[in-house]
Amino acid sequence: MNTETRSISEISRQATHILFKEMGVVDTIRFLNQFSVGRGDYTKERENWLGDISLDDAISQIKAKKRKPSQALKRDPAMQKSRTCRT
Repeated sequence: MNTETRSISEISRQATHILFKEMGVVDTIRFLNQFSVGRGDYTKERENWLGDISLDDAISQIKAKKRKPSQALKRDPAMQKSRTCRT
């Protein structure tokens, strides 16, 4: 067992090297991307696009949209045909 203390950057470099070697570049990048921090302030951004909508209002809006056929279905005859074929 190695008792030497190493910097986090050295540990990260070694771990990345091992992952590349064992999993390949693409899978390593996909794996590491799930841990990226991201940016921005989700809470503030959510308030900007949601406003002061209540949970009940949000549910009502979702239910209303489910009841109405989408605009795409109204415009696209192929979509209407495929939808009417389902029973």
